[in-house]
Amino acid sequence: MLRRFLDRLEFSKGLGFRLGGLLSVAILPIGLISVIQTLHLSREYERSAEIALLGRTATSAAGERALLQSALGTADALGPAVLETMDRPQACSDIMRGLVQRTVNFVYAGFTRLDGVTECSSVRGVHDLSGTPAFQQFIESPGTLVTTSEHGPVTGRSVVVVIQPLYSGVELLGFVTVSMSHDLLRSAHVSGLETDGARILTFNNQGEVISSDREGDGDITEVLPRGKSLPSLLSRSETTFRDISNSGERRVYSVVPVVPGLVYALGSWNRAESGITGIDITRRTALILPLILWAASLAVAYFAVYRLVLRHIRELRGQMRRFAIGDRSAPPPVLIDAPAEIEDMSQTFHNMARILIRDEEAMEAAVNEKTVLLKEVHHRVKNNLQLIASIINMQIRVIDHDDARRVLRSVQDRVASLATIYRNLYQAEHLDSVHADRLIKDIINQMANATLGPGAGLRIDTRLEPLELMPDQAVPLSLLATEAFTNALKYSGASDPEGEPWVRVSLRADGPQHAVLEVENSLGTTSLAEGTGLGSQLIEAFSTQLEGEARQETGDGRFLLTLRFRVEHMHKREPVETPPVVLTSAARPGARH
Repeated sequence: MLRRFLDRLEFSKGLGFRLGGLLSVAILPIGLISVIQTLHLSREYERSAEIALLGRTATSAAGERALLQSALGTADALGPAVLETMDRPQACSDIMRGLVQRTVNFVYAGFTRLDGVTECSSVRGVHDLSGTPAFQQFIESPGTLVTTSEHGPVTGRSVVVVIQPLYSGVELLGFVTVSMSHDLLRSAHVSGLETDGARILTFNNQGEVISSDREGDGDITEVLPRGKSLPSLLSRSETTFRDISNSGERRVYSVVPVVPGLVYALGSWNRAESGITGIDITRRTALILPLILWAASLAVAYFAVYRLVLRHIRELRGQMRRFAIGDRSAPPPVLIDAPAEIEDMSQTFHNMARILIRDEEAMEAAVNEKTVLLKEVHHRVKNNLQLIASIINMQIRVIDHDDARRVLRSVQDRVASLATIYRNLYQAEHLDSVHADRLIKDIINQMANATLGPGAGLRIDTRLEPLELMPDQAVPLSLLATEAFTNALKYSGASDPEGEPWVRVSLRADGPQHAVLEVENSLGTTSLAEGTGLGSQLIEAFSTQLEGEARQETGDGRFLLTLRFRVEHMHKREPVETPPVVLTSAARPGARH
């Protein structure tokens, strides 16, 4: 997290970022003025669109308003006639039938008592309306009521029912009913205002749909606002709002009163025909235009800065990086078409690189010369040591005394080990490190071949992990391994007469800073022979030089020498399995040390 934050801070220091920030501050007032003016215009346009939607909804329901108000006025005007003929039902019915016959707007007119019985109506006979929803609704809340019925209880037709209460003084006697057909109200919609994307319906204060602009009300529910009942829309009278319809479409709604307090009209418009889409586009434009202006300014500024500065700086940075990682093929070229300041910087870097390349070539030549000389020294030392070993071998051949031969043989082994060390040094690819595993393996093979003749009957097992050491550590480690291996060869034996003596040598890393050398051999039933102790003294001296401690363990028919030492600049390679060396014979190795 901290690293990411610091990277962001580094990015903010760039020239392009800072120039973009300054330009953003410079054009901010212009952008704000543009946004404020555009938003103000969009609000005015939105208000005009809302008023237009309300007007279109009111205009579409104007015919229904006239019919409903006419029905309310007629029902109110029938009240005095009903009071005068209440005790003469036949005369009252004649008045009702005369009304229906004279006007085409109404299909039924009548008076219903509080017990639900109708004796005065435009339809002959006595009718019991106590079980109808309109009667129940009136009894629960006496007052003017506009409702609908799919199958009128008297006419059997789909009608809109207008009810006016009838009082005698303060006493409620019943109500006067005037009914109109649904087809009449639907035909009253103003033609030319409805389109495929607009729907108009009227509903009463109880949430019942009175009529819609199209035949059949089953599909009108798809364009109603989702999760909202019609009575809940009464609070939004003479307003417009946006919502999601039951079909999942975003629509615009408007609510206007048709008969205040009784009937309302709901207009449902898709966004394209409502005019609101243009408002949304205008508002988005109010935000997009300043952003486009800002982006265009940044693009122009960045292009100018890139052409003049950034591309030359990046090219110069690339030259420096390539030079830093070792590209010395040629001095980096000078940037010719760059501004004068950057060209001067490029010329300076070119001169510096040219001087460094010249000095590095001279130093490399000197190092190569010294490396060749050092390898030649190692080679000559190796030849001299091999010559000394050959002279000692010649001396051994002419001496008859066994003890003298044994002493000279031990000296010859040590000289041969030193020669092996210097052979590995001059053959090494890098003079600052030596493959300790290969060196010890060569010494073991050389000593085994020189000391043990054919049929020696000894098994030599090596487990040497790849390990690179500095020469100052590789030399004493190799000499210590020589002494320890010599003693192991000298005192190895088998506890079982039919068993096979063995010697094991292992080298492994012990953690990131230490390594362990182990030389182990089997012991026979006979006691160890007395030695001069020179080998043990040399092992202790080499251990001290390696800043380690050699530990010796004897038991279970074996002898183990362990040296753990600290390694500086240790490098491990992939381990390579070393097959054991087996020299088969029944004879024991001779004592050489």
